[in-house]
Amino acid sequence: MSSQQQQQQQTVNLNDLDLPSLQQVKVQLEEELSHLTQSYGKLKGAQARFLDCAESVESIKGEKADDKTILLSNVEKVIVDIGTGYYVEKTLEGAQKFYQGKEEYVKQNLEKLQETINGKQSSLRAIVNVMQDKFQQQQQQAATAK
Repeated sequence: MSSQQQQQQQTVNLNDLDLPSLQQVKVQLEEELSHLTQSYGKLKGAQARFLDCAESVESIKGEKADDKTILLSNVEKVIVDIGTGYYVEKTLEGAQKFYQGKEEYVKQNLEKLQETINGKQSSLRAIVNVMQDKFQQQQQQAATAK
Protein backbone atom coordinates (compact mmCIF):
# COMPACT_ATOMS: atom_id res chain seq x y z
CA MET A 1 0.00 0.00 0.00
CA SER A 2 1.42 3.35 -0.97
CA SER A 3 1.86 6.17 1.52
CA GLN A 4 -0.76 8.15 -0.41
CA GLN A 5 -3.31 5.37 0.14
CA GLN A 6 -2.38 5.18 3.81
CA GLN A 7 -2.96 8.91 4.19
CA GLN A 8 -6.39 8.59 2.60
CA GLN A 9 -7.45 5.86 5.02
CA GLN A 10 -9.13 6.99 8.19
CA THR A 11 -9.14 5.27 11.51
CA VAL A 12 -12.60 4.68 12.91
CA ASN A 13 -13.29 3.96 16.56
CA LEU A 14 -15.40 0.81 16.54
CA ASN A 15 -17.24 1.90 19.68
CA ASP A 16 -18.59 4.91 17.78
CA LEU A 17 -20.38 2.69 15.26
CA ASP A 18 -23.88 1.32 15.76
CA LEU A 19 -24.68 -2.39 15.39
CA PRO A 20 -25.89 -2.21 11.75
CA SER A 21 -22.70 -0.39 10.75
CA LEU A 22 -20.57 -2.88 12.64
CA GLN A 23 -22.44 -5.73 10.93
CA GLN A 24 -21.76 -4.15 7.55
CA VAL A 25 -18.04 -3.80 8.32
CA LYS A 26 -17.99 -7.37 9.62
CA VAL A 27 -19.53 -8.72 6.41
CA GLN A 28 -17.03 -6.75 4.32
CA LEU A 29 -14.09 -8.09 6.36
CA GLU A 30 -15.40 -11.64 6.07
CA GLU A 31 -15.59 -11.27 2.28
CA GLU A 32 -12.06 -9.86 2.16
CA LEU A 33 -10.78 -12.69 4.37
CA SER A 34 -12.46 -15.25 2.15
CA HIS A 35 -10.85 -13.77 -0.95
CA LEU A 36 -7.43 -13.51 0.72
CA THR A 37 -7.64 -17.07 2.00
CA GLN A 38 -8.49 -18.34 -1.49
CA SER A 39 -5.57 -16.37 -2.90
CA TYR A 40 -3.30 -17.83 -0.24
CA GLY A 41 -4.36 -21.33 -1.24
CA LYS A 42 -3.70 -20.63 -4.91
CA LEU A 43 -0.26 -19.22 -4.10
CA LYS A 44 0.56 -22.30 -2.02
CA GLY A 45 -0.39 -24.41 -5.03
CA ALA A 46 1.86 -22.35 -7.29
CA GLN A 47 4.69 -22.66 -4.79
CA ALA A 48 4.28 -26.44 -4.75
CA ARG A 49 4.34 -26.56 -8.56
CA PHE A 50 7.56 -24.51 -8.71
CA LEU A 51 9.17 -26.76 -6.10
CA ASP A 52 8.05 -29.80 -8.08
CA CYS A 53 9.54 -28.35 -11.27
CA ALA A 54 12.84 -27.60 -9.52
CA GLU A 55 12.92 -31.15 -8.16
CA SER A 56 12.17 -32.54 -11.62
CA VAL A 57 15.06 -30.59 -13.10
CA GLU A 58 17.29 -31.82 -10.29
CA SER A 59 16.27 -35.40 -10.97
CA ILE A 60 17.43 -35.28 -14.59
CA LYS A 61 20.80 -33.74 -13.78
CA GLY A 62 23.52 -36.20 -14.62
CA GLU A 63 21.16 -38.37 -16.68
CA LYS A 64 22.45 -39.50 -20.03
CA ALA A 65 20.16 -40.09 -22.96
CA ASP A 66 21.88 -43.44 -23.58
CA ASP A 67 21.17 -44.66 -20.03
CA LYS A 68 17.38 -44.49 -20.21
CA THR A 69 14.60 -44.22 -22.68
CA ILE A 70 13.56 -40.62 -22.33
CA LEU A 71 11.99 -38.04 -24.58
CA LEU A 72 14.93 -35.70 -24.21
CA SER A 73 17.76 -36.17 -26.64
CA ASN A 74 19.81 -33.50 -24.88
CA VAL A 75 19.55 -33.67 -21.11
CA GLU A 76 21.76 -30.62 -20.69
CA LYS A 77 18.96 -28.26 -21.70
CA VAL A 78 15.25 -28.19 -20.94
CA ILE A 79 12.24 -26.21 -22.09
CA VAL A 80 10.89 -23.96 -19.33
CA ASP A 81 7.39 -22.48 -19.21
CA ILE A 82 8.04 -18.88 -18.20
CA GLY A 83 4.35 -17.99 -18.11
CA THR A 84 1.55 -16.75 -20.34
CA GLY A 85 2.28 -19.44 -22.90
CA TYR A 86 5.94 -18.59 -23.48
CA TYR A 87 8.64 -21.23 -23.33
CA VAL A 88 12.41 -20.84 -23.38
CA GLU A 89 15.29 -23.27 -23.52
CA LYS A 90 17.50 -23.21 -20.45
CA THR A 91 20.38 -25.18 -19.08
CA LEU A 92 19.55 -27.46 -16.18
CA GLU A 93 21.20 -25.03 -13.77
CA GLY A 94 19.37 -22.10 -15.34
CA ALA A 95 16.04 -23.89 -15.13
CA GLN A 96 16.63 -24.85 -11.53
CA LYS A 97 17.58 -21.27 -10.62
CA PHE A 98 14.50 -20.00 -12.46
CA TYR A 99 12.14 -22.29 -10.54
CA GLN A 100 13.87 -21.66 -7.23
CA GLY A 101 13.63 -17.91 -7.85
CA LYS A 102 9.94 -18.22 -8.64
CA GLU A 103 9.37 -20.30 -5.52
CA GLU A 104 11.19 -17.74 -3.38
CA TYR A 105 9.15 -14.91 -4.91
CA VAL A 106 5.91 -16.75 -4.16
CA LYS A 107 7.15 -17.52 -0.64
CA GLN A 108 7.76 -13.81 0.03
CA ASN A 109 4.29 -12.97 -1.26
CA LEU A 110 2.80 -15.71 0.92
CA GLU A 111 4.45 -14.17 3.97
CA LYS A 112 3.05 -10.73 3.12
CA LEU A 113 -0.38 -12.20 2.44
CA GLN A 114 -0.29 -14.08 5.74
CA GLU A 115 0.44 -10.82 7.57
CA THR A 116 -2.53 -9.20 5.83
CA ILE A 117 -4.77 -12.14 6.69
CA ASN A 118 -3.65 -12.01 10.33
CA GLY A 119 -4.42 -8.28 10.47
CA LYS A 120 -7.87 -8.77 8.95
CA GLN A 121 -8.59 -11.61 11.38
CA SER A 122 -7.60 -9.38 14.30
CA SER A 123 -9.86 -6.63 13.01
CA LEU A 124 -12.71 -9.10 12.61
CA ARG A 125 -12.25 -10.36 16.18
CA ALA A 126 -12.27 -6.78 17.45
CA ILE A 127 -15.48 -6.03 15.57
CA VAL A 128 -17.16 -9.18 16.88
CA ASN A 129 -16.12 -8.25 20.45
CA VAL A 130 -17.51 -4.73 20.11
CA MET A 131 -20.71 -6.10 18.57
CA GLN A 132 -21.14 -8.49 21.49
CA ASP A 133 -20.56 -5.69 23.98
CA LYS A 134 -23.08 -3.42 22.25
CA PHE A 135 -25.63 -6.23 22.04
CA GLN A 136 -25.24 -6.92 25.76
CA GLN A 137 -25.63 -3.21 26.49
CA GLN A 138 -28.82 -3.13 24.45
CA GLN A 139 -30.18 -6.15 26.32
CA GLN A 140 -29.32 -4.58 29.68
CA GLN A 141 -30.97 -1.31 28.68
CA ALA A 142 -34.06 -3.18 27.53
CA ALA A 143 -34.15 -5.14 30.79
CA THR A 144 -33.84 -2.00 32.95
CA ALA A 145 -36.48 -0.19 30.86
CA LYS A 146 -39.09 -2.83 31.75
